Amino acid sequence: QVQLVESGGGLVQAGGSLRLSCAASGRTFSNYRMGWFRQVSGKEREFVAAITWSGGITYYADSVKGRFTISRDNAKITFYLQMKSLKAEDTAVYYCAADTGWTLSLIPREYDYWGQGTQVTVFS
Repeated sequence: QVQLVESGGGLVQAGGSLRLSCAASGRTFSNYRMGWFRQVSGKEREFVAAITWSGGITYYADSVKGRFTISRDNAKITFYLQMKSLKAEDTAVYYCAADTGWTLSLIPREYDYWGQGTQVTVFS
């Protein structure tokens, strides 16, 4: 079993920055692909960014490309989402997710483990 705990959410003015962290613990943590998703109340969970176990390949939703950066520190078993130039439409609950696999996944149902979510609110 893998446990994921997000942190770093909060209230930020449009144009500002936040860095979300996702700390993993539990069973031996290897060969896990990771992803960030977000969800607004009443809407489906939306893909934001994904990264392979090695960190060598990343992928972003068009809506965040150039503004968000996903990264990971396997030694610390933690991965991150650096968010810059935030917009009001980035407001959502952000979730980190993990799953065994060597390739990227943009699909929520392909991830077995999820964090509890952290709220990000961007105000104008």
